[in-house]
Amino acid sequence: MRDAEAMGRAVALAWQGWGRVGRNPMVGAVLLRDGALVAEAYHAIFGGPHAERAALASAGERARGADLVVTLEPCRHQGKTPPCVDAIVAAGVRRVVYGTADVDQEARGGAAVLRRAGIAVTGGVLEGEVRAQNAAFFHRHALPGRPWVALKLAVSLDGRIADARGRSRWLTGPPARDWVQLLRAGFEAIAVGAGTAHTDDPALTVRGERRPPTPPVRVVFDRSASLAVDSRLVRTARELPTVVLAERPGPNAAALRKAGVDVRVAPDAAGALASLGERGVTSLLVEGGGMLAGGLLAQGLVDRIYLLTAPIFLGAGGRPAFAGVPDADIETVRRWRVVGRHALGDDTLLVLDRP
Repeated sequence: MRDAEAMGRAVALAWQGWGRVGRNPMVGAVLLRDGALVAEAYHAIFGGPHAERAALASAGERARGADLVVTLEPCRHQGKTPPCVDAIVAAGVRRVVYGTADVDQEARGGAAVLRRAGIAVTGGVLEGEVRAQNAAFFHRHALPGRPWVALKLAVSLDGRIADARGRSRWLTGPPARDWVQLLRAGFEAIAVGAGTAHTDDPALTVRGERRPPTPPVRVVFDRSASLAVDSRLVRTARELPTVVLAERPGPNAAALRKAGVDVRVAPDAAGALASLGERGVTSLLVEGGGMLAGGLLAQGLVDRIYLLTAPIFLGAGGRPAFAGVPDADIETVRRWRVVGRHALGDDTLLVLDRP
């Protein structure tokens, strides 16, 4: 098994930590001897052993003289667990290969520590895949002022999110809907627009098998704070944190606050995201509707798109997925970068990152 193949295996392992590691990055590790697999592990839960330590523990004495392939540069600091570089040196690892450098101020620099200990180190293997996997983590350190924003939309083949009567349940089939519950588990907050909140009366909770350590904050972009007091979101606001982001809150805002909703005032979408950042939210999954999606895209505030396409046509009267996106010249328009394609039953998932 060569470096790239082993790193691909480590990336696949790391995904098993989705929704379980909190704000920590997902990390996978593989130990090799003469190209043969010795042990493998991943960071399984927030506060638990890092991937490197778990792999070394699994290998025992077989780690001596082996190569360690890990998606993220091993940490050098004492956090909830001891420094991984200490365990690597003590285990007698011959060589370390990592996907991308750590950007955490306290944790980074492990590669230099390992080199000083006489261990050969190679970095940058499948770096793009590793950074895409932990995009929210890298965003948090590069742009801490607002959450990393992902937009998830289920659309028809003709780009509609609802039929002419406004009905959207269900465009996609059960496999895609189950996947959405898994997706939600990896975000600190889940948002919809006021129209979606009114039409669908969503709960915005994680209902799949994968449950995050802390339930996501529920968020509604609602210019006038008109969210119905008898909606499911408001009725459960004292049990699950709920935020309404308003530009010009009307008289209903007082009732929402009385019910336990955190009503925040911001002049525009960028200000609303900044307000969420001040509240401590670092990753946000926006699930519609079309006006909110189009507005965020038009202002350059979307970092990733999860586009679920169902094999149906809803016609010109259906509601468009991206309302209000400005015109672009085909010769100069910037193309989004495809980072994933998957079949989910009869539906298709396309994952795209901002250029």
